[in-house]
Amino acid sequence: MDSYAWVEYFGGTRAGERVKELLAESERVYTPSIVLAEVARKYIREGLGVEAARQRVDIVCELSTVVGISPEVAVEAGRAYLELLEHARRLKLKARPGLADAIVLATARVVGAKVLTGDEHFKGLKETIWVGE
Repeated sequence: MDSYAWVEYFGGTRAGERVKELLAESERVYTPSIVLAEVARKYIREGLGVEAARQRVDIVCELSTVVGISPEVAVEAGRAYLELLEHARRLKLKARPGLADAIVLATARVVGAKVLTGDEHFKGLKETIWVGE
């Protein structure tokens, strides 16, 4: 699960409802640890406060296995970043992928999972389960 998926989940959007369905159907759900920081940053930045951010982070931890940045994930993230950068160029995206995107993709590859997202940087990748509009 990437940040996009969790934000939609908490927002109760149409994409969020799809995320809930997929969560219910999944045997295992993984969330890269960097996603916890991204989720917290979003809600604190939007003025929901530290407590609300903490509650959402706790829910992510309850509903998924949080995966840290191991040496294997770190090296794969280096490779994944270059792939995402080239992918973004092919798609003619204005925004460049971030290191967090690379860590999300690397984590999925290392644990043998898919990335549940609607983030354009992942659109069309074999590792992606697309929930975006």
